[in-house]
Amino acid sequence: MSLKIRLTRGGAKKRPYYRIVVADARAPRDGRFIDKVGAYDPMKAKDDPARIVLDNEKIQSWLAKGAQPTDRVLRFLDAAGLAKRPTRNNPQKAEPGDKAKERAAKRAEKSASGEEAAA
Repeated sequence: MSLKIRLTRGGAKKRPYYRIVVADARAPRDGRFIDKVGAYDPMKAKDDPARIVLDNEKIQSWLAKGAQPTDRVLRFLDAAGLAKRPTRNNPQKAEPGDKAKERAAKRAEKSASGEEAAA
């Protein structure tokens, strides 16, 4: 059985509130969970200590049992010093795609031919 430490959504429409839970990976997002280990309130200010509430002992015990945190929860755990989030590097992120490169080449060719005709 694969366990995940993840967010479940609660709160009203346009007023999200998330619980951080340990659940079976096959269970639906807001479905059955095994244990509640924290809460996340994105409506609070970023510097408010009540924005993210974690039960450190429970989280450490579940991590020791093999539960895998999702990406968002891993960010919270890394900020709290409970888990290490590996750095990511994507050097091609800002590079334009093939179609954009083709359009830029056509635009440059067109402007070069237009300058020759004007001269």
